[in-house]
Amino acid sequence: MVALINIFDLDTGSSGHVTCSIPDNVPFKLVSEVKNYYMLVTDEMLDREKQSEYNITLTATDAGFPSLSSDSVLSIQVSDVNDNAPTFSQSEYNVNILENQPVGTFVIKVSAQDSDDGSNAKIMYHILKDMNLDASSFLTVNSDTGELFTSRHFDYEQSFRLQVKAVDGGSPPLSSNTTVIIKVQDQNDNPPQVLYPVQTAGSVVAEMVPRSADVGYLVTKVVAVDVDSGQNAWLSYKLQKATDRALFEVGSQNGEIRTVRQVTEKDLLKQRLTVIVEDNGQPSRSATVIVNVAVADSFPEVLSEFTDFPHDKDYNDNLTFYLVLALAVVSFLFITCLVVIISVKIYRWRQSRILYHSSLPVIPYYPPRYSDTLGTGTLPHTYNYEVCRTTDSRKSDCKFGRAGSQNVLIMDPSSTGTMQRMQNEKSILDEPDSPLEVS
Repeated sequence: MVALINIFDLDTGSSGHVTCSIPDNVPFKLVSEVKNYYMLVTDEMLDREKQSEYNITLTATDAGFPSLSSDSVLSIQVSDVNDNAPTFSQSEYNVNILENQPVGTFVIKVSAQDSDDGSNAKIMYHILKDMNLDASSFLTVNSDTGELFTSRHFDYEQSFRLQVKAVDGGSPPLSSNTTVIIKVQDQNDNPPQVLYPVQTAGSVVAEMVPRSADVGYLVTKVVAVDVDSGQNAWLSYKLQKATDRALFEVGSQNGEIRTVRQVTEKDLLKQRLTVIVEDNGQPSRSATVIVNVAVADSFPEVLSEFTDFPHDKDYNDNLTFYLVLALAVVSFLFITCLVVIISVKIYRWRQSRILYHSSLPVIPYYPPRYSDTLGTGTLPHTYNYEVCRTTDSRKSDCKFGRAGSQNVLIMDPSSTGTMQRMQNEKSILDEPDSPLEVS
């Protein structure tokens, strides 16, 4: 039952007998079990997704003559129930992504729709775990928008698939799944690796070519691999440098080194070839290999001639670098010490100049042996000094007091201890060769 309808007519008799009707094109019908009361009940299954609202016209007619009638419109809103599961726009998604992409790179967006209403139509996205592959370690999904992002680096070419589940917010919740196929495309991030000839820093490996070798003689073969895939792993070989370019050639596809002409006696015994190996990536990466070739017929001849073959210069380069670095450090320390010493000298010289030009009074200092003893006011001991002078001592500004009582320092007992010196100095330069005795 959708509604209970009550109809009445103020007339009596047949004029008060009333009937009610509704249109035939609606999924409802009227049922009357009590006079003047009608129940509006559903006649078909209602589907809100097809039609969510009905406006039904109720018509009440009496049995009088002429009959009278009145209409009333009943509006019915069909409420939603969670009877529809989310549906994806595609049952399978395919996406390509380059390897070495940073974490958080956008991959693809999956989208699902739910024809229900309100919370029943709110969709959340999840990645389903696989027993063989934990896809959550590769990708993460935004649960609200369905956007997929990388959760780690892809450093090799691979292909995997995962299931994304969309769940609505109804009770009970309904869900559906879709498949996402991820193809990680190779990126040219690895240079070729040379397997042969083996490059060693401490020894020299040389290929021998007899002097009787004909044109097209196979000297050796450069073997290289590239861990990338596809066209990034296609390798080509080129002869970059050679002691005699007219003697050897390198196969561009197979890396075979062959003689171009007949070997002659004029050809050098020691031949050095530099072969470059390039891949076909964009941009291309390359590796170089040095092939030492000995044009000789006997092994002892090769050993005697290859003792001075140039080796790898990495060690010498490193040694030169460290020597230059040590020289720079020592020079820096020397200059620093020199600057510090000069600065200290200048500072002391300026301090002495300041004291020399200052007008501060000079306070004399007398040693303890000059103190007054027994109140006599004379020195307690007699000191003898010898003065040695040079030939030009007469021109000196230095003067010495004459020996005798004229140079005796006397302390006045009645004074406060201030020593007065009787100055009656006379130059002793008149006696250049005699020693001076002071008492």
